[in-house]
Amino acid sequence: MVPANPLGSIFIELHSVDSTNNYAMALVHEGLAQHGTAVFAHEQRKGKGQRGKQWVSTRNENITLSVIITPFALNISKLFLLSMAVATAVHRFFSRYAGDETRIKWPNDLYWRDRKAGGILIENVLQGSEWKYAIIGIGLNLNQTDFPPMDRKAVSLKQITGSTHDPLSLAKELLGDLESALDQLRSQPDTIADHYRSHLFRRYQPVRLKQGERVFDASIKDVTDDGQLVVQHALEERFAVGEIEWIL
Repeated sequence: MVPANPLGSIFIELHSVDSTNNYAMALVHEGLAQHGTAVFAHEQRKGKGQRGKQWVSTRNENITLSVIITPFALNISKLFLLSMAVATAVHRFFSRYAGDETRIKWPNDLYWRDRKAGGILIENVLQGSEWKYAIIGIGLNLNQTDFPPMDRKAVSLKQITGSTHDPLSLAKELLGDLESALDQLRSQPDTIADHYRSHLFRRYQPVRLKQGERVFDASIKDVTDDGQLVVQHALEERFAVGEIEWIL
């Protein structure tokens, strides 16, 4: 069943919020969530990234957006395919402006060359074995040029293109890409996975990885449909999301 509401049919624009994902999650808990609700903030004070990290964004300069969806007929075992679809949408959107050096870094960061341009955080609401909602959080660097020391590898679209961009209008444009990717996920899931893999950051290239106290070099080989990173060194290994860190 295809949800009736297009993404952004309800568009909530906030001047300031702790986290757009927190705001969206509150709508879910209050029984006010509808498929397609988008929450955009001009300022996000405590944005959330992967592994509990904070996403730092300067006021009025970037895209901080969360979208509530009902995962249609997707089985709960397909959680990572949704992540692939969102990453594909963000990649298509950003590469339209930044060009073909845009890549998807496993599991779901956006990179331009070797610098981070954005990130995705999907939080799921489960009821038993039923997948009720997914809250898709997207942060993209648009106009920010001054980043904290911990984000020395960050890059913005303005630094890439030399132009200033309107965060609100581009956030609405991004919703169109996300809608298309979700349609594609419903009808042609294999093509979503193919796009994700074909634009994978450092694929077939050597990288340095860290697993606990172990640091090792390997070549990025693939990502499985359930989200495991496949690497090759003396032997092939697979790692789930959160099991290893990149050392760039």
